[in-house]
Parts: sequence; structure tokens; C-alpha cells
Amino acid sequence: MSPEYDIASPAAAELFESLRAFGYDLPTALADIIDNSITAAARNIWIDMIWDGAASRVTIRDDGIGMTEDSLRQAMRPGSLSPLEDRAANDLGRFGLGMKTASISQCRCLTVMSKPSGGVTAIRRWDLDYIASTGTGEWRLLKGETLLSEEDRALLDAQEQGTVLFWDRLDQLVGETGPDDEIAQKHFRERADAVKAHLAMVFHRFLRGRNAIRLHLNGRLVEPWDPFLEDTDKVDPMPAETLVADGEAVEVKAFILPHHSRISPEQHAAAAGPRGWNAHQGFYIYRNKRLLVAGDWLGLGMQKEEHFKLARVRIDLSNSADLLWQIDVKKSRARPPAALRRDLLRIARTARGQASSIYRHRGKVIQRKLGSNDVFLWNPVVKRGKTFYKINREHPLVRKVLETSEDRAPVRALLALVEQTVPAPLIVINNAETPDGFGQPFEDSPADLKAAMAETFQALVEDGRDRPGAARALLAMEPFNQFPELVAVFLEETATGKAQESS
Repeated sequence: MSPEYDIASPAAAELFESLRAFGYDLPTALADIIDNSITAAARNIWIDMIWDGAASRVTIRDDGIGMTEDSLRQAMRPGSLSPLEDRAANDLGRFGLGMKTASISQCRCLTVMSKPSGGVTAIRRWDLDYIASTGTGEWRLLKGETLLSEEDRALLDAQEQGTVLFWDRLDQLVGETGPDDEIAQKHFRERADAVKAHLAMVFHRFLRGRNAIRLHLNGRLVEPWDPFLEDTDKVDPMPAETLVADGEAVEVKAFILPHHSRISPEQHAAAAGPRGWNAHQGFYIYRNKRLLVAGDWLGLGMQKEEHFKLARVRIDLSNSADLLWQIDVKKSRARPPAALRRDLLRIARTARGQASSIYRHRGKVIQRKLGSNDVFLWNPVVKRGKTFYKINREHPLVRKVLETSEDRAPVRALLALVEQTVPAPLIVINNAETPDGFGQPFEDSPADLKAAMAETFQALVEDGRDRPGAARALLAMEPFNQFPELVAVFLEETATGKAQESS
């Protein structure tokens, strides 16, 4: 005997409004749309954010395989595929909600136009205001070419295949503002910059290599942001490990990034990422090469601290591990299974230990190799369990000043005064609040750098070193070791000048 039942279909208008509250922001919403384009084998993806006040629009176009009338209708259904179904290995989707929920989180009118190779163009639209106005609660999916202007329909004319999404009535981004509202327009542009940074990070492994996807934002190519600096030879990667839980294998590999003194200022600034060095330490979780989590210690009981900021750990998952890792609809959160927490904690502690060692003792290897005590201008001194910082009297320039001064007492008093008034508490506070806000040595004073370099080199020579030995010492000495190209030019100029004097 069949049970009794009622048909309890959800009201379309009310459910759509609820689906808008999934927690997307503009960058994560657009990333979800790009997932679909990549799954559809697109080689090019174009995003255009067009400012026009309340009539502003976002379009996302790709040259993927496109959809027929039937497949587009199916794709427009909320929950078009079960998250429990097996997916193709390269499928970046999971819940069958992404295109719809990501889009309507930002706009009240979503129109999709798609053309398969050799097929006809299909158009469908979800219009939240129209659905609410009917008062029927019906899921009325609008269709027909009259939904779009002739100019809009022409966007796919030059392509054999592809799909375009139109986001109109961007109430979350611009509301009812006018096109001349400069503050709103500035906010719109700033959100475009945030989109660029987010997409460069999330899809960086798709945007490089021989089969790279080309992603365009407002007509400009988006360059990838690699959190692991694998294009440089300064990164210290740890061996990759394969961990298994419930039959699902994941690959884990830790990277220890170089201290800023070993890379250029431009590389250091770029490696900081959209949220800065401190925020980007931790685990990076990828699903089919698509970044889900960008820098997080995954609730393993570890805090983000300045001296661990060089540690970044990559985890690669397949799309069959979604449920095990509790991937959310927005694909922006993941939680490791309990069976892997101990191993992940071990790897994290090792990576953090190495990162801390580089951060705290970055110059000691050089110093040991030189067998010299004149590399650093400042030396830490521990007394009664407290750390003090003293100016190194063995530094060649300091020693020269002391030895050549007719009256050394004022110089020694000045050095002691500088040592005793180092604003350590203020430095700690500023570093905690803006860890990436400190300027680099001689950042705005190249002339002072050259003068300090010349005086230090001369002091080394007067101290009894031959010129090659003085040059080697200068290249290893802080802060000149951060400017190897400038030191090389200085040494060449010095050698040329010496040769002219001899002749």
C-alpha cells in the first residue's frame, strides 16, 4: 500500500531569494562561473564589467563546447546534477547549483546564451523580479531570442561554439546608483581589481604551461599568481607525500619560500598575494588544480604568526574527495578528514619549523662560511633572560669611525644612546598590525646606499683586506647582500677607477 503524501514544491520567488544568501562575493561568484567554462573545455574566457550606474552589467563569455536547447534547459535547473553522482575527472562542479546561485547572488536577472558546434543558439533567463510579479510561485524559465538585443546576440557570431552569461540588475554591486556617482564607480573599479587578483590566484595552474587557458578581464589578460614561486630557484620544497583516507589519496607538498633578501623587491611584493604575507601562510587546497583554500592552518591548533609566513603547503585532491573533505557549495572551504589530521599536523610543524629558522637566522650560514663577525650591523645579546640589540663594534665602518675619531667618547655615547632607545615595542605593534608595511633598506635613497657602500668598502680595504676579499665581504654584508646587481656595478666602477689611477 502506497503512503499518503502531499506535493510540497518550493515557491520559486521565495527559494531564489534564499539561494542568494549562500555567501558569495563577486570574486568567488565569478570563479564559480569560470569553473563551468573550464569544464566545457574553453580555451578563452572573457569577463567584461561594464559601468553604467544601475544599468551596469557583467558578461562572461567562453569558447567552450556550448549547450543545446535541452542541455541549457537542464543546466538552468537549480540542482541540475546530484552531488552524489560520479563526475568526469576534469569536472570542476559538484552540486549542480554553481552557475545559478553564483549568478543570482550578484544580479536579479541572469540570461544565458549558448551555441554548440554545428547547432543553433539557445537562450534562457531567470528573472527574479518577473517571477515574483506573477504571484504564482511557478518556476518560469524565460526563453526566446527577443530576451536579448541584436547586439547581445551577435557576441557568439564570430565563434563556432561557446556560451555567454549576462548579469543584469546588479543590486548587490551597484544598486540604484546613477552613472555619474563617482564613489560608486570607484567601488566598481576596485571590485574589478579584487576579481583580477582572486582569479589569478584560484586558476593560476590553468593559466600557465603549454595548454594554458587565456582569461581576459576587461580586455586585459589575467596573469597567474603562483603562491609557491616555482619559477624561481630560491624556493626550498620539501619532498611530496601521498596520504590516504577512506581510499582517497591526496598529495601533500610543503614549500619554504625565500627570505626577502634573496629575491627582488618586485618578486617579494608579488609573492605577498592579495591578502599579504601573513594571511597567505598555511595550507593551499586544490581540487583538480583549482584552488579552494588559499592559506589556512585548517583548524590544526596553529596560529598565523610573522615568523611562519614563509611556509606554504600544497594539498592536491581529486573531485571524488569532495564529501570526505566537506567541500562547500562556493568551493571556498574544505575540512581535512580526521584520519589525516595527525599527518597534516606533522607536515605543518616541519614546514613551520624550517620557515621560522630561515626567518630568524637567515644570515648565519653566510656568516659561518665567511668566518667573520662583521656581516651584521646589529647583534642580539641575551642578558638575564632578556634580549637586547647592540651595534656591532666589529663592523668595519663602525670600527673605522671609532678608530679615526679624535674624541671617541661622544661617538661611543651616541652608539649607546641609539642602542638603548631602539623603539622595540612600537616596532612589534606596527609589525603585528601591518606586517608587510615596512620599507626595505635604502628603498627611497639610492644615493645614500651608494655612499654607504663606498665607505664600507674603503673601510674593509683599510682594514687590511685585498680588493677581491673586500668585494666578497661586501656582497655578503647586510644590507648590501639585498642589492647584488648594484654591488656588482659599484665594484666594476671601483675597479675601473683604480685601473685609470694606475695608468
